[in-house]
Amino acid sequence: MESPPTTPETVFSADRKPARQGLFIVIEGIDGTGKSTQARRLAGWFEGLGREVVLSREPTDGPWGRKLRESANSGRLSAAEELEYFLNDRRQHVSEKILPALAAGKVVILDRYYFSTMAYQGARGFDPQSIRRANEQFAPVPDLLLILDLDVDNALARIGHRGDEANEFEQHEALQRCRDIFLTLCDEPFARVIDSDGTLDEVTGRIHAAVSLALAPQ
Repeated sequence: MESPPTTPETVFSADRKPARQGLFIVIEGIDGTGKSTQARRLAGWFEGLGREVVLSREPTDGPWGRKLRESANSGRLSAAEELEYFLNDRRQHVSEKILPALAAGKVVILDRYYFSTMAYQGARGFDPQSIRRANEQFAPVPDLLLILDLDVDNALARIGHRGDEANEFEQHEALQRCRDIFLTLCDEPFARVIDSDGTLDEVTGRIHAAVSLALAPQ
């Protein structure tokens, strides 16, 4: 007798008993790839399937995250200070929001995580693998990492179209280095690279397909 077809509803129904209580998904990529929009859309998709979702971002709105955001206007921190602030912000985020939500069986979706620190601080001269090791001492590895990928010229064009000025983070050479570091993660078993060149709906469809396939019962 053939098994019924797998659909998002059968994979992610509210009654499904997952291998671990919660589900942790991270959306990454260089600026201009549409991470924030797609994170919101993915959260809405899971909510439509009956799951309770925690949607968050890094840097957070906590004290360390606010300092990082303020530095974008007041003057960028030194590379060492910036890395320290990111680690402090993430420790608080993990202990106060991410781990409790996962323990409660919720779907946690993050717009940026320590992979962004690997990429952006790696582009400033730090060793990305050292950054990864430091983070994974306290930060849980996600169940699924979605890397939204777009060539740098198109990413910068999108940044211009939304009215933002390309700051130091968003200059071509720096963004290319960041993209290259993100793509070193493509062979990780929990990572999926998503082509973000297309309409919002096209990219959303690619994400839904990747999530359904990656998390379907084996």
